[in-house]
Amino acid sequence: MTGKVVACIDDSIYAEAVCDYAAWSASRMNTQLSLLHVLDKTENTTAQNLSGSLGLGAQENLMQELAELDQQRAKLELEKGKLMLQAAMQRVEEKGIVNAESRQRHGELVDTLIELEPETRILVVGKRGADTESAHGHIGSHLESIIRALHKPILIAQQSFAPPKKIMVAYDGSATMRKGIQIVAASPLGRGVPHHVVMVGADTEVAREQLREATDALSQAGFDVTGTIIPGDADTALAEYQERENIDLLVMGAYGHSRIRHLILGSTTTAMIKRTRVSLLVLR
Repeated sequence: MTGKVVACIDDSIYAEAVCDYAAWSASRMNTQLSLLHVLDKTENTTAQNLSGSLGLGAQENLMQELAELDQQRAKLELEKGKLMLQAAMQRVEEKGIVNAESRQRHGELVDTLIELEPETRILVVGKRGADTESAHGHIGSHLESIIRALHKPILIAQQSFAPPKKIMVAYDGSATMRKGIQIVAASPLGRGVPHHVVMVGADTEVAREQLREATDALSQAGFDVTGTIIPGDADTALAEYQERENIDLLVMGAYGHSRIRHLILGSTTTAMIKRTRVSLLVLR
């Protein structure tokens, strides 16, 4: 598989971890790193927002001043983005990445990522952007839309980075995760790192056969793999297993195959993104 590691750079508390995970990913996969900052187009400028409330007696020069203020704000955001990209470039260079590129785009973030999808091998984003600096369990306003729109692996970074020492693959036997196992097996990203393939549910012959197929695929690809079936509710059981086994990185499918599904993401995936404090690789 060819393509770049694309990292979304902003001024959120996740920015440094995004840089570090992106540099780690690019190094592991021996591919180019592209640092991307998107300046969202603002359809409703200050002048437009206030034009309806100024009344018939509003001075024309006031509208002109508001328009100039919007232009100044746009210039400041442009320069701020350039500084963020410069800092990100310096950080990844310190991590040993010498061929990174930086790009600044105008437009809507999701549309930009769709446009860049053909050249993307893996996307690295923060769990939340600068617009959602809120409690741990919240998801960034763009994140679900990004996962729904793209068909490439998405690495969702938490606030800090350390090279993963254990990786857990949440496996449910679905078509998405059967394909996901093949992606994991073929990728150098996690090679050399012990993998835990975990299924949640009843320990039946069907489940054991599904688990065996998944672990065999990874073993044959040279991975050190452990397969486990655990009882309980998937949201709780997976989180408890991750904490008990000190898992550093979770791998999950974007969609579940349960009878009850959320409109955008599988319910378990949504819950794990909100709940877990380790980074998560979402596969489509």
